[in-house]
Amino acid sequence: MDPSDVLIRPVVSEKSYALQEQGVYTFIVHPEARKPEIHDAVEASFGVKVVKVNTLNRRGKTQRNRRNNRPGKRPDTKRAIVTLAAGESIEIFQS
Repeated sequence: MDPSDVLIRPVVSEKSYALQEQGVYTFIVHPEARKPEIHDAVEASFGVKVVKVNTLNRRGKTQRNRRNNRPGKRPDTKRAIVTLAAGESIEIFQS
């Protein structure tokens, strides 16, 4: 897979920003992406050294529709928690 197809977007949350101080970054990735593909995509896209990749699949929430009270569902997502080598950082998050 192409690196731009593997990494969809970064996760923007308080917990992900707190982990950035430790060199850990969180991304939403393609559902079929595997750890080696994610590892290579982060290294190719940002030019950093990746030490470890953890992944998790999140099931989308079921919620009712406001208009007709029928149940709806948010999409399922896959997240990758990427640990960088000591002293490395991704500049896109520094702004």
